[in-house]
Amino acid sequence: MVKINQLNPKPSKILAIDASTNSLAFASFDSNTLDAIGKINFKGATNYEKVADAAAKTRAFFEAYGAPDVVVIEHTVFMNSPKTAADLALVQGALLGAMSVAGVKQIKSINPIAWQTFIGNGRLTKEEKLELRNENPGKSESWYKSKERAIRKDRTMYFAEMHYDKILLDDDVADAIGIGHYALHNWEKLN
Repeated sequence: MVKINQLNPKPSKILAIDASTNSLAFASFDSNTLDAIGKINFKGATNYEKVADAAAKTRAFFEAYGAPDVVVIEHTVFMNSPKTAADLALVQGALLGAMSVAGVKQIKSINPIAWQTFIGNGRLTKEEKLELRNENPGKSESWYKSKERAIRKDRTMYFAEMHYDKILLDDDVADAIGIGHYALHNWEKLN
């Protein structure tokens, strides 16, 4: 009988990606060691120009960097804006296509809340939300949501500092580290 981990063994080189409509943040892990981090920004006056720039820069990155054993990227999730979700899906499609052309053989995806919860940064509790509202009365609901997001971004940067000794100023790079950390410890759960 073949064991599951023999069919899907954990690779030694994993590149974790946090993509947005404006950038690709990455964290490279080799044999469970974080060995490189960075961010590639996309330019363009329109979303389609950004998509083209994303494809060109992603292909160039992988051709220069070399294809890792696997790329792990966040699923595109529907937020509050259908336009944002559609734009992100376009960019991710360009990234995935460029990776394939550049020689990446295996791409896995992960739901954002899965890796966030795994690193101890799930959604704010009722108590935390109440405390935020008590400390900042009279703000709009969008202000509170924005503040909650900022708190969670700070927590992810703190996680990267504590677990990988990286003091970061970029929350997207911290997210890429969180994605990679999840992949290293939960390989069998990735899609």
